[in-house]
Amino acid sequence: MRKTNKMIFISLLVSVGLALSVIESAIPLPIALPGAKLGLSNMVVMVTLVVFGFKEGIKVAMLKSTILMLVTGSITSFFYSLSGAILSCVVMYIFYRYFSKIFSLIGVSIAGAASHNFAQVSVAVLILNNTRIYSYLPFLLLTSLFTGYFVGLSSIYIVDNLRKNFRILFQKQVVK
Repeated sequence: MRKTNKMIFISLLVSVGLALSVIESAIPLPIALPGAKLGLSNMVVMVTLVVFGFKEGIKVAMLKSTILMLVTGSITSFFYSLSGAILSCVVMYIFYRYFSKIFSLIGVSIAGAASHNFAQVSVAVLILNNTRIYSYLPFLLLTSLFTGYFVGLSSIYIVDNLRKNFRILFQKQVVK
C-alpha cells in the first residue's frame, strides 16, 4: 500500500473512532455505573492494530483521544481517555502479537477493556489522591468482560470484511 493511501485510511479510522466516541456518549448503558461505556471506539484501535500494527494503532488511539478533547472541550476526561487508550493499546498489542494462539480477538479485546478501566481508575486515584477509588475497579472489570466481548466480536467481523474487500491492506510491503 502506498504511503498516501495508508495515511488516508488511518485518517478515516481516526474519524470513525471519533464519531463512535461521540455517539457512544449519547448511548445510556442499562446499568448505573458512572464512567462505564461500551468502548465502541476501541474497535477502531483494535482493527488498526491487526491491519497496520502497533505504531499506527497507538497513533490512532492518541489522535482519537486528543481530537475528542478538542471537540468536547473536556480536558479532565482527556487524561482518562488518553491513559486508557495508551494502556489498552499496549496490552492489546502484546496479547495479539504474543498470545494470539491462545486468545482470539475477543480475548484480546477483553484484556484491552480491562486495562483501559484500570488505567482510568488509576488516573482518578492520582487526580483525586484517594486510593479508595480502586474499590470501584472490580465493578468496571466485570463490565469490561461484556463490553470487551462485544468489541472483540465486532472487530472479528470488521477484520474479516476488510480481508475480503481490501486485500491490499494485508499484503506485505516490498521495500525498494
